[in-house]
Amino acid sequence: MKKKILITTGGSGGHVVPALNFYKHLNQYNDVFLTSDLRGLRFIDKKIYNYKIIDVPDIKKNLLKIPLNLLFFLISIIKSLFYLRKNKIDKIISTGGYMTFPICIASLFTKSELFLFEPNMVLGRSNLFFLKVCKKVFCYSNSVRKFPQKYTSKIKLIYPVLNKKSYLLKNDFKKISDQKIFLLIGGSQGAQFFQTDLKDTLNKLSKKFNLLIYHQTNKENFKDLEIFYQKNNISFKLFDFDPNLEKIFVKTDFCITRAGASTLAELVFFKVPLLAIPFPYSKDDHQLFNAKYYKDKNCCWLIEQNELEKKDLFEIISNILDDKKNLKLKKKAMNELSSENTWENNNQIITKILYEN
Repeated sequence: MKKKILITTGGSGGHVVPALNFYKHLNQYNDVFLTSDLRGLRFIDKKIYNYKIIDVPDIKKNLLKIPLNLLFFLISIIKSLFYLRKNKIDKIISTGGYMTFPICIASLFTKSELFLFEPNMVLGRSNLFFLKVCKKVFCYSNSVRKFPQKYTSKIKLIYPVLNKKSYLLKNDFKKISDQKIFLLIGGSQGAQFFQTDLKDTLNKLSKKFNLLIYHQTNKENFKDLEIFYQKNNISFKLFDFDPNLEKIFVKTDFCITRAGASTLAELVFFKVPLLAIPFPYSKDDHQLFNAKYYKDKNCCWLIEQNELEKKDLFEIISNILDDKKNLKLKKKAMNELSSENTWENNNQIITKILYEN
């Protein structure tokens, strides 16, 4: 008998994209539903997913609006409760963040089993809030910081939850040009640093290497970056969100990136040499610990943003690219870490966790 499974998400791509991948893992043999706030809607293909928008106010964002936001928050819980009961949801997977609170709270009044997803190396605050009442927590590591010892038995390890297309494209590109393809990923937060502070470094690198730069940033930054790249005669392609990012990963020679859990997992899966510069204002410094996890496994280079004032980033990147032996070792380590991450393996693990007692 098919189970009715709801995946609740919203906000940034770091939350929504894994939710969509969970959806695809589960929808063949289950009735799968998806809820998101309005921010997450831009990542969702309306033709593919059975979704509902339950928007949730950020109560702390505007102190003057706290009373009104609390009312809207209560309404979103009531909507969530009706939605769970109407669709007779058996199991819920929450990808974390305040936007999942209404569904998770509503689950306390239904018989829906709650599962949490924590891809970061620091337990998120919303996941911590529901840790006592959840059934299991999907994690990529047993060593998640701030995870209370008494609940560690709830940790269930899975491989990074990637798009199914990634497994088909992993070894599908043969380089025929001497052009160096760079990828810059600023993420949904902190992209301003990647727009401004890297310009001098990129200009110097373009004098040494024949570059093509794929640059992910917010759309409001496009005009300024177009002027910079055209002025310095650097080949470039700008994008905000690309649902087929794996097609860029397979041909990338080097990536400079923030340290969101999903981004790092995908880059390692595709064996892309990467320099992680964690967003220094991420909650509980989780991006730093995400990057350290891979650095300790020899899968990446790591520089904290506040260190860059004392170091020559151009020289660092040049040395990385010139050291072919170390590049080879990094790729070998990445391959070993992700070699057993297949769609089938992860599907079996996820399904088993959801259905075990």
